[in-house]
Amino acid sequence: MSSWKQIVAALVILIAAVAAWARFYPGAPQILARWGLDWAIAATSPATESAAAGQPGRSRAGQVVTIVASPAGTATINDRLQAIGTGRANATVTVTPYSSGRLTELLVQSGTHVEKGDVIAKLDSDVEAIARDRAQVAVEDAQSKLDRVKSLRASNAATPVAVADAQVTLANARLALRDAELALERRSIVAPIGGTVGILPIAAGNYVTSQSAIATLDDRSSILVDFWVPERFAAAVKVGAQLSATPLANPNQVYTGTVSAIDNHIDENSRTLLVKATIANPADSLRAGMSFQIGMRFPGDTYPAVSPLAIQWGTDGAYVWAVEHGKAKRVPVRIIQRNTETVLIDAPVLSGDMVVTEGTQSVSEGGDVRIAGENLATEAEGS
Repeated sequence: MSSWKQIVAALVILIAAVAAWARFYPGAPQILARWGLDWAIAATSPATESAAAGQPGRSRAGQVVTIVASPAGTATINDRLQAIGTGRANATVTVTPYSSGRLTELLVQSGTHVEKGDVIAKLDSDVEAIARDRAQVAVEDAQSKLDRVKSLRASNAATPVAVADAQVTLANARLALRDAELALERRSIVAPIGGTVGILPIAAGNYVTSQSAIATLDDRSSILVDFWVPERFAAAVKVGAQLSATPLANPNQVYTGTVSAIDNHIDENSRTLLVKATIANPADSLRAGMSFQIGMRFPGDTYPAVSPLAIQWGTDGAYVWAVEHGKAKRVPVRIIQRNTETVLIDAPVLSGDMVVTEGTQSVSEGGDVRIAGENLATEAEGS
């Protein structure tokens, strides 16, 4: 093949490649427009063929493009939180004795409500009672000796040192008495908090130690619910914020609570934040261990919402075609969230603005456009 034929073939292949790039590459029209090659856009665009056939698309120079457009709306995200939490008692205490001994008496039953300081069980206390009585006798004896020494001192028959020794002896005897009384008192097991007694794990007659559990008390005056929230809500959740709590076992009953505590860090594995809520339980209808569905409301973030068909992609990212006064305007956008029917975007688009959804390949910056069906609607209103 001669060299001029090879050159012609190469030029033909090059022109075909450029035409294919200009026709099918998404950002080609914008690149050619920046280079001032608008004629190439018109030559390679399928809109020229569609306009010639009488179909919607780019018309020839000076003609209006017919497109399909829909108004932009608004949507709010991050305005509500749904989480599953686990309830626990406001306070839970496992009661254990101070010392070892034989359990002689249980004064409560499972389900009994006790107040703080109530005696719930007793240990054998004969040894402690004898020690208390012996300490009482020692106090009385020391008091008598002190009285005699003071009488002798009044007649100069005893020295001041003897009086001081007798006073020390009396003080030590009184301390020994207090110690014996405390040991006897601790043979009675009292409730450290007010609450409801759980199932008793032990019976009277058993030998117990300081590690033995006598009973478990739950303060159910309020229920604490622990739940985890995604980190995007970390700044929105505040102590004292209102929330709703619905028991999963009884979805018809909804309780109102408040956020009582927020953890000081986000879990690195789950990227969630631990939050604690308090729910009042005056009727004692809630139990520790129940699961709750937690709901919270926030102001949220509002963004424009457009049809997924309106989103276009160019060399500089996503954009949409907006219609302003019959002309097309290219608006760069940042996609926030994709939903089934809409796409939330961050862009200077207001609610009600018309956004091109069909015919986007035929639209150019500043070009005249006509929304399909708009004239028919205007004629119908006029008639």
